[in-house]
Amino acid sequence: MAASEIRRAHPRLFPAFSARMVLLCLILVSLMTSTKSYISPRSSLRCSPSFQAGFCTPTSTRLRSTTPDIDRPTKKTREERLKSASKGLEVHVIGLSIHHAAVEVRELLAVPESGWNDASAALCGSGVVEEAAVLSTCNRFEVYFAASDTRRAMVSVTNYLAKRSNLPVSELRKNIFTLSGDDAVWHLFRVAGGLDSLIVGEGQILSQVRQCHLHSIEEDGSGGKVISRLLNQATAAGKRVRSETDISKGSVSISSAAAELTEMRSMGDLQLPFSEARLAIVGAGKMTRLLVTHLASRGLQRISIVNRSLKRPQELAEQFPDIKFEIALEDEMFDVIGRSDIVYTAASCEDPVISKTKMDSNGLTGRPIMLADIGVPRNINPDVAEVDGVVAYNVDDLSAVVAKNTAMRQKEMIEAEVLLREEASLFSTWQSSLSSVPTINKLQERAEEFRTAEVQKASKKLNGLSERELEAVERLSRGIVNKLLHGPMSHIRQAKEDKGSVISEVQNMFHLDEEGKKGKKGGKKGGAL
Repeated sequence: MAASEIRRAHPRLFPAFSARMVLLCLILVSLMTSTKSYISPRSSLRCSPSFQAGFCTPTSTRLRSTTPDIDRPTKKTREERLKSASKGLEVHVIGLSIHHAAVEVRELLAVPESGWNDASAALCGSGVVEEAAVLSTCNRFEVYFAASDTRRAMVSVTNYLAKRSNLPVSELRKNIFTLSGDDAVWHLFRVAGGLDSLIVGEGQILSQVRQCHLHSIEEDGSGGKVISRLLNQATAAGKRVRSETDISKGSVSISSAAAELTEMRSMGDLQLPFSEARLAIVGAGKMTRLLVTHLASRGLQRISIVNRSLKRPQELAEQFPDIKFEIALEDEMFDVIGRSDIVYTAASCEDPVISKTKMDSNGLTGRPIMLADIGVPRNINPDVAEVDGVVAYNVDDLSAVVAKNTAMRQKEMIEAEVLLREEASLFSTWQSSLSSVPTINKLQERAEEFRTAEVQKASKKLNGLSERELEAVERLSRGIVNKLLHGPMSHIRQAKEDKGSVISEVQNMFHLDEEGKKGKKGGKKGGAL
C-alpha cells in the first residue's frame, strides 16, 4: 500500500507523516500480526470478528490507578484481594434463624451491629477463612464467608461459634444450618428479598443486609472482593423485588392491619379523612410501639397515649421525636376518648377497659367514634357496638385483613423468585469469571512486554520523529496489541463449561507459564505472544 493511500485511509493517525514514518508503522504491523502463526489451527480458540472494536488498558496502568494507600497495613490491597478471589474461593453460610433455633440459642450468638466487623475479623484471623461478613438481627445470626478449603473453613467457623456461645459443637450443630456455593448465594438473595422472613416481604431485613454490605467494605471490614460483591448484589436484588412486585404491600401484622383498616374505614364510618382524625391509644407496650411506627409511616403527627404510668409513654416520645404526644394516665382515659375520633386499645389486662356501661356513664354516645381492639385478651367489650355512633373492630376483624394480604404476598413470591434467580445468576457469572483474571493479566503483561521490546528495537530508526509522531507510534502499537488480545480474552471470559481447559489452552498457546523465556523463543520472528 502506498504512503498516500495510508494517509487517506487514516487521516487522523497519519496527519503529515513522512514516507519513512509510514514504512516504520508497516513494519510494526507486520511484527505484531506475525504472532498469528502461533495459534494452532486445531485449537478451539477463535477470535471473534468483534475483536477489532476491543480495547484493554495495560496492566501496569490499571494497577497504578487502584493501588491502596500504604497507611492501611491491616487491610488487604486490591491485588491481594483479587489474588485471593481468583484462587477459586467458594461462598458459604453458617447460621441460625427463627426457623431453625430457639430464641435462647440465638441470644447466645447475637452480635450488636457495632461488633459485626470485629466478629468478621476474628473469623478471618485463622487464615483459613479469606473473607467474612456477619449479619445478626433479632430473628437470625448468619456468617457469610469465602474460602478455598471448604472443610477447614467450616470447622474453623463452627468452632468459633461454639466458643462464642459456650455451647458444645454437638449441641450447636442441632441448631445451625450450613450451605455452600449456589445454595449459599440463593439463601442470601431470598433473605434480602424478604422471602425467608417470618413475615414475607417485610422491609427491615433488606436494610440490615445493606448495612452488612456497608460494614464489609469499611476500613476494618473483612468482606473482600467476593463477599462484598455478594452482599451488594443481594441488596440490589432485594430492592428490585420490592419495586417490581407487590410483595411488600398490604399489612401482615395485627398492628399494621389496625392502621390499614382504620385508614380504609375512616371516611365510611366517620365521614372524616384519616389524616384529619384525632387518634388515641390505650396502653404503651410493644404492640403500641409497633402501632405508632405504622401510624408514623402514614404521616400522622399527633397521638394521645393513655397508660397506667408515665415511663413508657415518655420512652415512646423519645423514640418518635417527630410525633407530638399527649400523655394521660388511666383515670383520664374517657376524657381522652371523648375528644378522639379513632381509639386503639392495646392494654395488658384481663378484663375489658371499655364497655357500653362505661361509655354511657361518661356521656360518650351519639358521636361517631371508631374503636380498634388489638389487645389479647380483648380490651373492649363487644356490647359497645350497641352504643349510638360507635363502630368497633376486634382482633378477628384485623386477622381477616392479615390473612388476605398474606395470601396476596404468597402469590407474589413466585414472581419475586424469578427476579431473584436472575440477580443470583449475574453474581454466579461474575464469580466464575474471577478464575480467568490471572491468565488475562499475564496475557496482557506478556503482550505489553513484546510491544515494548519491538518498539525499543526500532528506536534508532525513530530518532528523527517528533514527539507527536512518537506518541502516534505508541498508540498504533498499543492499539494493535489490544485488538489482537480482545478475541482470546473474550473467549476466556465467556467460557461457561470447562473453563479450566480453556484457561490452560490459552496459557499453553501463549507460553504464559514459561517464566524467564519472555521473547527468547521467537527470535527475529517477534516471539510467541
